Amino acid sequence: MQITEIQTTLFYPEEAVFEPEALEYDLGRRLYDDFRARGIRLKTAPSHNRLEVPGTDYCTRFHRAKRMAAVGVKRSLTPQPCRPSADYRLILNTSCPAKCHYCYLAATLGERTYVRLYVNIDKILRAAKQSISHRIPEITTFEASSSSDPVALEHLTGALRRAIEFFGKEAHGRLRVVTKSDHVESLLGAAHQGHTRFRFSINTEEIINEHEEGTAPLEGRLDAAVRVHGAGYPLGFIVAPLIIYEGWQSGYTSMLDKLAASLPEAAMRDLTFELIMHRFTQRSRRLILERFPDTTLAMDTRDRIHKGFGKYVYEPQKAQELEGVLRSLISERFPEAQIEYFT
Repeated sequence: MQITEIQTTLFYPEEAVFEPEALEYDLGRRLYDDFRARGIRLKTAPSHNRLEVPGTDYCTRFHRAKRMAAVGVKRSLTPQPCRPSADYRLILNTSCPAKCHYCYLAATLGERTYVRLYVNIDKILRAAKQSISHRIPEITTFEASSSSDPVALEHLTGALRRAIEFFGKEAHGRLRVVTKSDHVESLLGAAHQGHTRFRFSINTEEIINEHEEGTAPLEGRLDAAVRVHGAGYPLGFIVAPLIIYEGWQSGYTSMLDKLAASLPEAAMRDLTFELIMHRFTQRSRRLILERFPDTTLAMDTRDRIHKGFGKYVYEPQKAQELEGVLRSLISERFPEAQIEYFT
């Protein structure tokens, strides 16, 4: 596999579009002033959901969109389910700066892959509090990374730290975060009270180098995981997407060996894993090939089965082999860890 350049610099857009209403919020005004001071092109538009991205072809528009940010007000606050990772989604941002070839948002966002930063964080958290209150005495969990990588955008908004500290005060609320970023410094001192489980999305170095453009390398994620654990957060890892390629077993063995070598012994006692197979739809396949015409991501439907909701996954024998190998590798190295699910 070829090696692509991994960028770990903080994301700042080349162009930012503001809804007028966003400037009525402190965060919106702060973002506007910060972007203007940095020389970022600024525009206004009635809605962050319907921006037109310039470009003569889809590939050009996709890569242009990834250099844009839209700052707006999130209007839909109705809780949305987020199985199997949590009860509900907590959407602080939409999209992210990375360009992972396989990203499931390929289909759901279509051409609207620009980063969306929401400024009405207080209203978003109040809606979460209502959901928590309705389910007491049950514990209600929220996933902060279902539509974005909030850690990769935290330096812009501070929204994730606010959410973490909000959940730190909620006896019946828990937050779950996933990231491929190593920029965790601003979150280490947050008053989380152990109510936020911080998970890092990891994969073999071959997959990261080939298909996860603009993300931290494996070593950077593992170093960040150690720092997060040192700050008292419960820790977990999502191994996704699980991809079968030549040498995949040795690749995942090496990855988990590095993980085991990097973690302090104390981290092994409360560790979770989530295992997710690679999947795609016919629509996401078309969009991925338009965005990355030279991608080596395997998306041949002839060795997949149709699972439902239009998704193609590995046929049962290959899926069972993937699950068996990963469960065995994890149990050997992390005997006290919990594998929450394989899907």
